[in-house]
Amino acid sequence: MNSNVGGIDRIFRILLGVGLLSVGYYFNNWWGLAGFVPLFTGIFRFCPAYLPFGLNTCKIKRTP
Repeated sequence: MNSNVGGIDRIFRILLGVGLLSVGYYFNNWWGLAGFVPLFTGIFRFCPAYLPFGLNTCKIKRTP
C-alpha cells in the first residue's frame, strides 16, 4: 500500500480527527466517532477515497 497523503494534508486530517472526537465526547454524541476516519487516514498516510481519482499529496514515494 503506497502512501498518498502527505505533509499539510496529513496534519490537517489528524487535527480534524482529534477535533471531531473531542467535540463528540464533549457533547456526548455518537457522531464524534466520525473523527476516526480522518485520524486514521492521517496516521497511516493512506486515503482510499483518493484512489479512484488518482490523487496523491505525498511527495515521498514509499513502498512497503
